[in-house]
Amino acid sequence: MSPSPRTSPAESAPSLQEEISALASVPDVRDAMEWFSRKETQFTRWQLDLARIPAPPFGEAARAEWVAEKFESLGLKRVHLDVVGNVLGLRNGAKDSAISISAHLDTVFPAGTVVNGRQQGPRLYGPGISDNAAGVTAMLAIAAACKEFGFSLDSSLLFIGNVGEEGEGDLRGMRYVFFDSEYKDAIKASLVIDGAGSDTIVAEALGSRRFEIIIRGPGGHSWSDFGAPNPIVALAHSIHLFSQTRVSTSPKTTFNVGVIEGGTSVNSIPESAKMRVDIRSTSAMEIERLELELRRAVEQAVEQENARSQRGNGGNRHSGLRSEIRAIGNRPAGELATNARILQVARAVDAQLHNSAHVQRASTDANVPLSLGREAIAIGAGGLGGGAHTLQEWFDVTGREIALRRILLIVLALAGLH
Repeated sequence: MSPSPRTSPAESAPSLQEEISALASVPDVRDAMEWFSRKETQFTRWQLDLARIPAPPFGEAARAEWVAEKFESLGLKRVHLDVVGNVLGLRNGAKDSAISISAHLDTVFPAGTVVNGRQQGPRLYGPGISDNAAGVTAMLAIAAACKEFGFSLDSSLLFIGNVGEEGEGDLRGMRYVFFDSEYKDAIKASLVIDGAGSDTIVAEALGSRRFEIIIRGPGGHSWSDFGAPNPIVALAHSIHLFSQTRVSTSPKTTFNVGVIEGGTSVNSIPESAKMRVDIRSTSAMEIERLELELRRAVEQAVEQENARSQRGNGGNRHSGLRSEIRAIGNRPAGELATNARILQVARAVDAQLHNSAHVQRASTDANVPLSLGREAIAIGAGGLGGGAHTLQEWFDVTGREIALRRILLIVLALAGLH
């Protein structure tokens, strides 16, 4: 995830602070928080084993099976893979409601990437070791603590290793959970664990839309067909036009041309060219406006290249260029109310643990429940991380136990410990 800071947290209400303090003093809870430190070797092994299983976009099945086995060994019930590939397991509570604890299984790295997770002292290295092997490990650690200490809860805990968080996965895993799964109406609050750190609370969902633009033409030889309309030229011109679009700073809005492809050889007029564009904003209206500007830029560039081709050939007509704009991603925006219980609980837990954290806006799996008006936050799995989305990604386990204590207290407070 790529968060941007918003505000510093306000002080929690005294009554809630007292509730969290009392929860932290329960003997089993206190013992569990100390137990996390003693189990670090186990957590490190899980994290390395998981990171060594490839999980490219739309290829998370092997990792899901590994997590399912862990869910079974940790005593979760009704463990299964759903139709989109999410792996789910349940710790039953006394009531029909559930608190979901999720971490995405997928990485940004394509199939064939060497994922040789390794350890040097407290640092772990390898593609996806932090994003999101750290998050999945934290989720497993919470399930392990629940088994070890036998917490009895009002609400069930629904553990989810979900697919499709990265890139073109377009949050498909969480969309299924909240729109089609058997648990969609039972989930009353959602805790998403993503990446490293313990200094953030993502309570605002950054919206985005992604497009693939393809421009096609007749193609030809660079010499004998000179003057035919060129898709790459039109694509380049459309980028130039779109790059001049006014972009709002408040609400913050961004765009990016992230991929350009086209052509077969230097002496061939290409038959096609394409690009992929990402638009993000805290405002749905600004996303709509930039989408219109993008479509206008492509249309204008194609028209101008077709006109140039006709003029340059003395009116001899070539087959013209045509464009296609295809939506490949649509992440909804949303925002958690400042008085939402899950946010107040997280702040009270941070105060209890003397942990400094601030609210941020980012694009995470929490986008889906937040866009539906449901209570959800995304937080880190502790430790330190760097090099996310690169082959040099790393995770330092130092301080992981702080985040695990944080997650446990939030979960127990939301689920209701007997």
